[in-house]
Amino acid sequence: MGVALTPRTGSRAQESSGRLSTYQLTDRIIGAAIKIHRRLGPGLLESAYETCLAYELREQGLSMSQQKAVPLVYDGVKLECGFRADLLVENRIVVELKCKDQIHPVDEAQLLSHLRLLDLNVGLLINFHVVLLRDGIRRMVNNYREQEESADGREYIGRVR
Repeated sequence: MGVALTPRTGSRAQESSGRLSTYQLTDRIIGAAIKIHRRLGPGLLESAYETCLAYELREQGLSMSQQKAVPLVYDGVKLECGFRADLLVENRIVVELKCKDQIHPVDEAQLLSHLRLLDLNVGLLINFHVVLLRDGIRRMVNNYREQEESADGREYIGRVR
């Protein structure tokens, strides 16, 4: 049975997140995860960390989906396979949470598959079952692109050459 957490009145959730860069967004997600890990420590179920992280991100005014369905299209047919990303933040960052002794290559492959199927570039793999959370965080990039600045000062995404 899950516990629904609602933002407090007058909280940061009322602030607009604006258009944060990918780096700013991942920094906020990692900061929230570290805050949770410092309070709760390792040893809880993945679902508890997911609920807490969703709450913290909403408190920051970020849009977020939990257990986001990941569509699979094969040979032109959309298949219902039950793939789900733990969190999708601002429709740009996939966050996969784990609670295990160590991350395995299959965990990284899962995140990269979700990024590819959702046509996104950046994801975070966060393992809460570590003493220091920084040791359990991996930032993964699909189809790496470097952020550049145009002559008029506006940022844009360009392919790395």
